[in-house]
Amino acid sequence: MSASRRSGTTDELGPEEPERAGPVGPDGSDLLAALLDGMDAALCAFDADGVVTHWNREAERILGWTAEEAVGRRGFTGWAVREADAEEVEGRLMSATRAPGRQVHEFALVTKDGGRVLVRTQSAAVRGPDGEPAGLYCAFSEVHAQIDLERSIALSEALFEDASWGVVLVDADLRPAVVNAHAARALGTGRTAVLGRPLGELLTRGVEELENALTHVLAEGAPPAPAEMWVGVRTPEGERRRCWRSGFLRLASPLAEEPVPLGVGWLFQDVTEAKQSEQEAASLRFRANQLHRASRAAAECEDPAEAATVHLDFALAGFADHAVIDRVAGVPAADGDSVAPPRLVRVAATPSGGPGPSALSGHAGLPVRYAEGHPALQCVTRAGSVRASAGSVAPDRSREWARARQWPEDTVHALCAVLRSRGRTLGVVTFLRGSARASFERSDATYAEDVAVRIATALDLAGVVGQGEDA
Repeated sequence: MSASRRSGTTDELGPEEPERAGPVGPDGSDLLAALLDGMDAALCAFDADGVVTHWNREAERILGWTAEEAVGRRGFTGWAVREADAEEVEGRLMSATRAPGRQVHEFALVTKDGGRVLVRTQSAAVRGPDGEPAGLYCAFSEVHAQIDLERSIALSEALFEDASWGVVLVDADLRPAVVNAHAARALGTGRTAVLGRPLGELLTRGVEELENALTHVLAEGAPPAPAEMWVGVRTPEGERRRCWRSGFLRLASPLAEEPVPLGVGWLFQDVTEAKQSEQEAASLRFRANQLHRASRAAAECEDPAEAATVHLDFALAGFADHAVIDRVAGVPAADGDSVAPPRLVRVAATPSGGPGPSALSGHAGLPVRYAEGHPALQCVTRAGSVRASAGSVAPDRSREWARARQWPEDTVHALCAVLRSRGRTLGVVTFLRGSARASFERSDATYAEDVAVRIATALDLAGVVGQGEDA
């Protein structure tokens, strides 16, 4: 028989519906007891006279009083509060029967062993069928636990609203489930547009590295330190390369008996500018060191032409894959003199088949078969640096592009720097990069020009020495 029938009230079945025969499930009192004991918050209830009618296990855990010891007592006086506080505590509790909604209070309760616990309570009236107060319930928890919960909730809300770094919750399928405003801006889209989409649709580069990190965190837990990842972000203007310093946290359900991964919390901050500054500073230090070492080594060369190849070899490290030096055929003309279209003779070149030092060549004086408009010829004519690139084309097209310019077939990017000494153009040095390297930038041209000055000085000296020996 249901709890409502035992209490003498009429239930929703109606007076003409027959009773069910046979065994039935748990009655209302059993269900209520199970619900109360399964709550995470302590709960007690009082009738209209202030007598305790319900006391759950969490209340027993916090205060030490069992349900058998608590139920039936009138108020908290004499056992759960101090005598000095009893009137104030009970007055504040019972005021909930006369006020609408919930009442929140903080006060100290006494444990069974005589200790005191500061609790935060939420009290509300329980109304009878006539709408009059029939009692009240009081849910309470230790203040520090409540404050911890409120802090966790406040932190979560702040992270997803006002955080100055990106926060993304990724589910077990490695798809964004929650994204804050900062992360949505970094990904170049809206907060809702990101949800449920594969990471490969959001990023053009760095997807595999990011997914590997997320998979590792799901399986092994959070790494001990942040990781810096270079990614490519799709934007209306094209791909944008960014460096994100990322931290990862494995999220597990607090309600499961065993830890069940819900996903990964991914926090990241854009450090692109800082990383680029670090890389540029490191590159400048390395290149300055290479120029210094090259000058010291070239000073020990008896042959000035050999000194030119020394400068070329030192410059090549970490800068390009191949390089060639071409000089102007004949006697270099001074600026302002009318000259015919320049012809270039190969002076030195790095081996294209593998690593090795530059080798002097061009002893026969035969000109290189550069077609009209070749970057090296443009460099000599303009007396300034020229950059060239095959662009994003198929490998066979890039090989054809390199062959047409008399460069090794793996060349994709080129940088020509003019060789100038004593107001005359002596030739050009060309640095070549393969597809594994990025195209040359303005900072690379500046470095190439520094190297070209040293090579030009050595070649000019070689010409002067050669003229003296002929005399």
